[in-house]
Amino acid sequence: MKVKISPSILGGSFSNIEKIIVDLDKSKAEYIHFDVMDGDFVPNLTFGAKFISDVRKFSKKIFDVHLMINRVDKFLDEYIKAGSDIITFHYEIDEDIKKIISKIKNKGIKCGLAIKPRTNWSEILPYLDLIDQVTIMTVEPGFSGQKFMNNQVDKIKNISNQIKQNNMNVEVEIDGGINFETGKICIEAGADILVAGSFLFNQGDLISSTNKMLENFN
Repeated sequence: MKVKISPSILGGSFSNIEKIIVDLDKSKAEYIHFDVMDGDFVPNLTFGAKFISDVRKFSKKIFDVHLMINRVDKFLDEYIKAGSDIITFHYEIDEDIKKIISKIKNKGIKCGLAIKPRTNWSEILPYLDLIDQVTIMTVEPGFSGQKFMNNQVDKIKNISNQIKQNNMNVEVEIDGGINFETGKICIEAGADILVAGSFLFNQGDLISSTNKMLENFN
């Protein structure tokens, strides 16, 4: 199966966000990744639903929205209306996970469930067959540019094997510290989608670096 790249805008500067979205729209990547942080669930604050709504007009790509927030159910409708194509929220929130999954899916939007590095992979097993995507964090969520945590590779393998053994239609997305080397490790472990931020922006030309990563893994 073809590996997908989901470039994270968190790796760039918000001062030229329109150009970033337009450039990514010109790239061969299928997704654009939005890291929504509330300064509560994670120790950083990024942007909200209005930001996503404002940039939606600049791209026809799949908007892969990762909610690193508390009170997901309260704000969910705003992110749905903003133009999200995939909404991923965290297993670790103190809310009714199945209710939120149903709410997202009932709106015709794909649903993902994310897990932090310290969360055991087996904890999300009851939800795997209900979602479209599982996002495995290979850094502690909150900041771009962190180093890939190699101790998460077994988690990728275990979840990927579980999905294959049960013939589930669920994609495995990896988020954190992705470059050519770590991306290869993740793909070999069973990853379908790679979120890349700082690494892509640090290459200089965003379009060519995104295309190069995509071609390198396919």
